[in-house]
Amino acid sequence: MFVSKAAVVGAGTMGGEIAQTIAAAGFRVVVKDVEQGFVDQGLEKAREVTRGQLRGLVEKGRLSEEEAESRADETVGLIEGTTEYEGLGDVDFVVEAVPERIDLKRRVFAELDEVTPGHAVLASNTSSLSIAEMGRATSRPDKVVGFHYFFPASVMRLIEVIEGEGTTSEETMDAAANFAQAIRKQPIRCGEAPGFVVNRVLIAAISEVWRVQDAHDIDPKEIDKVISESGAAPMGPFFLSDLLGLDTVLHVAEHLSESDGGERFFVSPKMKELVASGHLGQKTGRGFYDHPG
Repeated sequence: MFVSKAAVVGAGTMGGEIAQTIAAAGFRVVVKDVEQGFVDQGLEKAREVTRGQLRGLVEKGRLSEEEAESRADETVGLIEGTTEYEGLGDVDFVVEAVPERIDLKRRVFAELDEVTPGHAVLASNTSSLSIAEMGRATSRPDKVVGFHYFFPASVMRLIEVIEGEGTTSEETMDAAANFAQAIRKQPIRCGEAPGFVVNRVLIAAISEVWRVQDAHDIDPKEIDKVISESGAAPMGPFFLSDLLGLDTVLHVAEHLSESDGGERFFVSPKMKELVASGHLGQKTGRGFYDHPG
């Protein structure tokens, strides 16, 4: 499958960076959200990431300031923002990146089925939800696939390419894996096992940290400090959860816990309290940490 133009639906935590990864590889991409303010935030995130990447090349002496500015303009110029679907009539590949609610995602996929060409692949950035269920909201479940980026999307190379159980065709899986490689990412194919591959491993490990923190009432910041200073990980699980969005992390953890019967995957009670209070991490200014501004 040849991709001439792509789209990203949802300009939130991941959408802007996802669009940037596509544009940085030379593809035209349209970013769609329900409000212009969200679209503007996604476009600004794409600009910020692009300039940051090129600034690093300037500091290494691999680009001049003028070359970096020219390349930044070129990349950002490939990204178009919209609050309507009219710009998606000629796309070949769509990445849905709306919040992790199956009812919302099904509605978006039904809309995408109506407004995109019949050949277009419709992909979801979901971290845990059923690809087959999203596909059944369309007339082309064989062309619906998981395309799960990791945070931050502009840095992390891995993308999970997820086959909907009994729905996604092999041709679509090939197309998604090839597109991942075309945007300089490393695809890993998997099926609809709860948590797919990475989150199943990651949440299993973090669950034990949550379990210890809850049992001994340890300050989450102290745990993060020990983990980061030891070199075990670039950052601790509590700060990482804040960056990802506590509501998203909680949803994945609860989904895995329910799928496993609650024995292997422990869900942090403190995280439940924070989410119930509307403190979702960096995006709301408060989570396990305070995030001024």
